[in-house]
Amino acid sequence: MASLHTLAFEIGTEEIPAFDLHKATGQLEKLVPEALDAVRIPHGTVSVHTTPRRLIVLAEDVADETEALQEVFRGPSAKIAFDAEGNPTKAAIGFARGKGLDVEALERREENGAEYVFAERSVPARDVAELLPGVLEGVITGISWPKSCRWGTRSEFFSRPVRWLVALLDERVVPVEFAGLTAGRLTRGHRFLAPGPHEVAAAADLLPVVEGAFVVTSEQAREQRIRAGVAEAEAQTGYRAELPEKTLLEVVNLSEYPTVLVGTFDEEFLRVPEEIIVDAMLMHQRYFPLYDGEGRLTNKFIVVTNGDPAHAATIIDGNERVVRARLSDAKFFYEEDLKHPLETYVDRLDEVVFQEVLGTMKDKTDRIAALARHLAADAQLGAADAADAERAAYLAKADLVTNAVVEFTSVQGVMGSYYAEASGENEQVARAIADHYRPRFSGDEPPASDVGRVVAMADKLDTICGLFAVGQGPTGSSDPFALRRSAIGIVAMLEAGLPVSLMGAVDASLATYADAGIGFDRDDVRAQVADFFVTRTKVMLRDSGASPDAIDAVLAAGVEEPAQVIARVRALEAARTGEREAFDDLATAYARANNLRDAELGEEVDEALMGDAERALASAARDVESQVAAALAADDYAAALAALADLRAPIDAFFADVLVMDEDEAVRVNRLRLLNRFVGVFTDVADFGKMAKGGK
Repeated sequence: MASLHTLAFEIGTEEIPAFDLHKATGQLEKLVPEALDAVRIPHGTVSVHTTPRRLIVLAEDVADETEALQEVFRGPSAKIAFDAEGNPTKAAIGFARGKGLDVEALERREENGAEYVFAERSVPARDVAELLPGVLEGVITGISWPKSCRWGTRSEFFSRPVRWLVALLDERVVPVEFAGLTAGRLTRGHRFLAPGPHEVAAAADLLPVVEGAFVVTSEQAREQRIRAGVAEAEAQTGYRAELPEKTLLEVVNLSEYPTVLVGTFDEEFLRVPEEIIVDAMLMHQRYFPLYDGEGRLTNKFIVVTNGDPAHAATIIDGNERVVRARLSDAKFFYEEDLKHPLETYVDRLDEVVFQEVLGTMKDKTDRIAALARHLAADAQLGAADAADAERAAYLAKADLVTNAVVEFTSVQGVMGSYYAEASGENEQVARAIADHYRPRFSGDEPPASDVGRVVAMADKLDTICGLFAVGQGPTGSSDPFALRRSAIGIVAMLEAGLPVSLMGAVDASLATYADAGIGFDRDDVRAQVADFFVTRTKVMLRDSGASPDAIDAVLAAGVEEPAQVIARVRALEAARTGEREAFDDLATAYARANNLRDAELGEEVDEALMGDAERALASAARDVESQVAAALAADDYAAALAALADLRAPIDAFFADVLVMDEDEAVRVNRLRLLNRFVGVFTDVADFGKMAKGGK
């Protein structure tokens, strides 16, 4: 029996960016097995281990040789492959060439009563050791990086300069070459604690050697080490740490041997708004803040270091100096900003360009305020709330030119709310300023009040309409202005109960751009924006589990308002789930009627030409039509669907008793007009024909 081997491969580099490393880890888990399989190298489990300075792949049970292969291919029929004289045709010659054979090597065989030509090819086994250098070099070049670099005089690209290569098949070195390096058995350890080089005797020893040199070789192990250190720090201080997922992932991939330490900053900095402190520590320095039992920020924080734990005191002191400098800046900026009322910053928004055609942030502010005024009126807010909405919209962007936000960009909006309160604005205005960027992502909470939602919607809709007006709407996977996220936020607020018309707001928004002298085709842009929101609403519904046919049935009724689309789809699915058989029968009858009807004939019927089943259907259609109209006027879609259900029995009786296409033209036309009336009752509700064979 052939022996099996362990393959170890390490690419040693300068520090790879954290998120790029995470993505590369996932790529390697697929790339390496596929590379081995592509050349038919038998192997067992493939595992991937990565740190900021290395990518390691281990493959178990690698065979000595590739599998020999006997391949048989069926080609064209013999009648096509050979002419009347038995000479090979172009079809036979091309088939043979494609398989790497001479045409004389083709064989004729009978299969299922017909004769075909066959090509048979033997692929011999190959020495795996000879194939591996090329395979592993392909792994290096096969990794896709967001950004790559060249170094020295090399022409090769990689995320960061490659400094060493290790490639071993058990004890044998696999001579992989890349960027002027040839793989050997010398690896490196932790940059400070055990730099090396360290010799690796055999492939199975690579991980133990690296781990013995103070390197934790997997994301999972480093995260466990960090979480254990954080838990120890929490027990030591009595405080609680927050570990945001994205920041934690970054920290995990910034160190090879993470150690958790606790630092302290002066309590005087706690007088600065919490959001600035957290931004300074978490976003800028990747420190984790600590909170007391009441959820209040404390003056202690967690540092995850890649340094020598023996010098913990020095590391803590250095990081405390960094925090002190950052928080001193934050305190200075905050106090300087407070010297002026928030309103004084509004005019300075003329210094900030929103978009080259659409003007400055001051222009945007004026548009948002006008749109907020429209939305407040549409929502029928009281006079005080309407005034608060317009005031908050006017001040919402003012903090963009404050010192604190220029330095700590993630706190925009939040700082505006602090400055608004300090300037004497009421609590509702300040809260709306803080919330106007929400919801920031799918699942994020919308602003709590209608005033906050009005301001948030005005801001997002102004951006969407403006960018569509200048031809900058999203295309394919490109959405540089995050318009899809803004649309999802608007739809979420409408669904949450903001009582306004989206399309009315779109018209109002486009009017502000037209009034500003920006040239665009208003009807065309309105249609594009409407379609954009319909698409977002469909995606949101599908993501929530709604059936595509129910969505299409509602949209076919011409509904544009997202809140109505969502409510109707859910009501439609609830009705179908509640009485599935009756619903399907009604949908089938509708589809049959819709296929037979002739809209050009109109809906005026002559009852003198009708029999009992026709009169019963005509009467039911009149009654249900009025019930549906009343239900839709009251936004009671469930009641409209319940009314339509009353048509099931009369339409079933009609089709059972009546021959629609009667030989008498007058009778036939009258019956088609009746079907037109029946179908018309459904027009404003849903196209049931799209659901006749649909559903979950």
